[in-house]
Amino acid sequence: MPDELLDRLRRFHDDAFPQYRSTFRHLVDDGQHPTTLFIGCSDSRLVPYLLTGAGPGELFLVRNVGAFVPPYDGSKGYHGTAAAIEFAVLNLQVTRIIVCGHSHCGGIRALYGEVPAAARNLAQWLDLGREAALPVAEPGPEVLRRTEQRAVVLQLERLMDYPMVRERVERRELALHGWHYVIEDGEVHVFDVHHGRFVAASDAEHAGTGPYAAYADADPP
Repeated sequence: MPDELLDRLRRFHDDAFPQYRSTFRHLVDDGQHPTTLFIGCSDSRLVPYLLTGAGPGELFLVRNVGAFVPPYDGSKGYHGTAAAIEFAVLNLQVTRIIVCGHSHCGGIRALYGEVPAAARNLAQWLDLGREAALPVAEPGPEVLRRTEQRAVVLQLERLMDYPMVRERVERRELALHGWHYVIEDGEVHVFDVHHGRFVAASDAEHAGTGPYAAYADADPP
């Protein structure tokens, strides 16, 4: 029986890798210096490199259910997402953090339904998005869309509880970006803090900045 994954690995080595050999050699010799931390949902339909047109070494990626950010205080236990945020900001000194949710998100839909008893980790993880949920029993498409976008803004706000993030945002060394990817349209809607809403990238004036950006951009008192 053919091993499809093995075939793909061989095609990468033989066909794709030679095009990037010098790039990877440079990244090995000089180390990685990504400018962007991309926190995205684990959904297979969300492909960060396609959305951003980024190449090797440009994005530091974190994926989880819902693109959630755990609290800095560690109250949710050990977590790789929190560690990745700290590493990206303190060690890699990224200049952007993107939180990217998307349409038809199963994690957001699960906020309105029952979680299987065996999925205890998932049930606790979903608590990180509860504040974004709206008070309805049976959410329709518009409610789900609004919840997905509200969840993105909630994570941006939670990022500001990380001292190293807040310090760099206030010093204008770090920008926060909230994105909502509409899968069926191929359109990313970016959060515009000045107008308090998401705007299609095709109509937006910038790539989106998160809450507190207005404060970070203001003249110091």
